[in-house]
Amino acid sequence: MAIEISIQFEKSEPPFVCKVEQGITLVELTKEFAHRIKYRIIAALVDNIEKELTYRIQESCHIRFLDLRSNIADRIYQRSLCLVYLKAANDILGNADIDILNSINRGLYTETNKPKHLTDAQIIAIGNRMKEIISADMPIEKTVESRDELLAQMQDHFSAEKLELVRHTPDIQNIAIYSIDGYSNYFYGHMVPSTGCLDVFGLNRYQNGMLLRYPDTSYPNVLPPYVNDEKIFDEFARGWNIAKSLDSGYAGDLNREISNGSSAEIITISERLHVARIKSIARSIIESQKRVVLISGPSSSGKTTFANRLSSALAIYGTMPLYLGTDDYFIDRALLTKDEDGEYNFEDLDAVDVEAFNNDVNALLLGEEVDLPIFDFIEGKRIYGNRKTRLEENQLIVIEGIHGLNANLSLHIPENQKFRVYISPLSQLNIDDHNRIPTTDVRLLRRILRDSRTRGKSVNETIRLWPKVRAGENINIFPFNHEADMVFNSALLYEVSVLRLFCEPLLMQVSVKDPEYSEAKRLLSFLKFFSPLEATDVIPKQSILREFIGGGLLE
Repeated sequence: MAIEISIQFEKSEPPFVCKVEQGITLVELTKEFAHRIKYRIIAALVDNIEKELTYRIQESCHIRFLDLRSNIADRIYQRSLCLVYLKAANDILGNADIDILNSINRGLYTETNKPKHLTDAQIIAIGNRMKEIISADMPIEKTVESRDELLAQMQDHFSAEKLELVRHTPDIQNIAIYSIDGYSNYFYGHMVPSTGCLDVFGLNRYQNGMLLRYPDTSYPNVLPPYVNDEKIFDEFARGWNIAKSLDSGYAGDLNREISNGSSAEIITISERLHVARIKSIARSIIESQKRVVLISGPSSSGKTTFANRLSSALAIYGTMPLYLGTDDYFIDRALLTKDEDGEYNFEDLDAVDVEAFNNDVNALLLGEEVDLPIFDFIEGKRIYGNRKTRLEENQLIVIEGIHGLNANLSLHIPENQKFRVYISPLSQLNIDDHNRIPTTDVRLLRRILRDSRTRGKSVNETIRLWPKVRAGENINIFPFNHEADMVFNSALLYEVSVLRLFCEPLLMQVSVKDPEYSEAKRLLSFLKFFSPLEATDVIPKQSILREFIGGGLLE
């Protein structure tokens, strides 16, 4: 029987209507319309619900196909590539024990626990085996098992980390197991239908393990240029080592501690680690004898709270730093360019009056009085006359803004005066040994909560704008993070369990009819891996998390 559907291959293009046979799969449909496809299709939204390409169409619907330029497809590609990687490693090494730890340089850093150290020949062999599996276009098969069924067989077939997760996460009832040619594993999201979809990847030795690399959403057919983000890696490693020492490296560990009534202890330890790290950064700044501290990081990293806490830590050494925000140097809104959606673009450096910024900072360093601007977001212009100031002898300037690490922002400020700090929530907690927590998801949850609480924005609006925010970060922030003198990890071991408490009710307001429904549903599914932590009164008033949940000293 034929049914009528509408299809989109490009979000910017209008859908077209056609008739197809009932029961046709999405992957079969892509073959029928191969002449319309610019990039490899990875998944689809069917009436706003994310579907794998093996999904069969049974009734009239709207289908928007997703290629690697989509964040949804990007996640599926990474997840599927991990399955192929683990399959290849097991084929080459036998019963390999591998941790997939964190993202870095458009790749995933992994370490082997058994065997502990790999030879170059073994790494090359794993990469070649991956190529063989991908060339063979092997099907990726899916079975769904109940929590009780999985617990009964996990002891023999899955890692201790996965067993701990399922045992201490009662909200997870049905679990998808994916298999390639006899190798099975548990992943918490969708997969591509077959291995042939994953033909762009790289595998090389990195630090004590391997780096599994994948294409960028901006250039989906090639691997991006390699950049050694050593400072970012070191901060990830520091957090991971701390989590392991506290026996809290995985979601199951955190859920166990919450159920045991030990959440207050985890909160206290996490917050004290932040205090110690901020003091360490402040000490390094003082020892450098530099007077201009530039702080940058992606959206919802906690830049404002960090800048204020760093200023307080620096004040211990003699004087309270002067705080500047680059937002106050926006050019008048009437002079700003608009993006393709007709919205003002505050993300690019062109939105900042760089000349005025440099002139003011240099004048302050010379001891001159400066009339600092305050940007009025209602009027859309800078206001003067309310903040005339000069620096005390040896007083520092703390500057926070997304362009802080971009040399073009501070081009005329003496280089020997600048100390750069990059901040991001580089989560040291993973779901299990093969399912990591993307930094992006933590930031999005933080932003959803903050936007709703302080900016009057709906969840739908925040989710809708998020891809644009990330695109701006890829241009204005991430290319410069290796310029940092120090990195601050703003993630907290316990925070996702707190974010679930606040974000879950907001996400549940998104209707299945809304274009943002798929992302809201994915985040709700992600949050179910974490037991809600309700003892929020224990969270200190100066915590970075207070910037998002409220009740902080800065409010």
